[in-house]
Amino acid sequence: PIASLLGYLETLADPETEKDAPTRARFLQIMLGEAKRMQRLVDGLISLSRIEADKYSAPRTPLALAPLVEEVRCSLAARPEEQARLQFDVAPDTPLVAGDRAQLSQLLHNIVGNAIKYGRPGTPVRIRIEPAAHHMVRLAVSDEGEGIPPEHLPRLTERFYRVDPGRSRSMGGTGLGLSIVKHIVERHRGRLDIKSSVGAGTTVSVLLPVA
Repeated sequence: PIASLLGYLETLADPETEKDAPTRARFLQIMLGEAKRMQRLVDGLISLSRIEADKYSAPRTPLALAPLVEEVRCSLAARPEEQARLQFDVAPDTPLVAGDRAQLSQLLHNIVGNAIKYGRPGTPVRIRIEPAAHHMVRLAVSDEGEGIPPEHLPRLTERFYRVDPGRSRSMGGTGLGLSIVKHIVERHRGRLDIKSSVGAGTTVSVLLPVA
């Protein structure tokens, strides 16, 4: 973003550009978009730093995931047709998890937000919470998007890694979302698993310890 901003600022500083109002307006709009992208990058890096600072302190607060998922669901899907896409299911007798509410909300926003963005329009995004083995709770988010080729899967949680840089950038992605998710899961002493089939979709599963 900084390189792009500098390039447009240098162009706008040219006296000849002042005579072309439509071009100036277009450049300013692009610069605003780049500045907002820079802000998202900085916010993401600050989030990572905060999570890493707390990584040796495992959360111990008992927390119900279902109400948190409902909050995130309403936040991400404002229109009725968007809400209809998000199918949410909680298994009976699912226990509370030991969690940091703010961080798990951020985790859900990233995972569910990705499923909405990269799932095919009109297809469902399924969110499932259920008990798992070894005193864990499983949160799974599945989409019916294009899927991810297997060679990319091991690197998805690297900072700034993108499967399709052009598409990710056009959708406002920073390349930090899944890295943040990974660090949140590690701080919670959980496990992250990503499975995907090209043409069929992707499922992101998070295992969290029972409170």
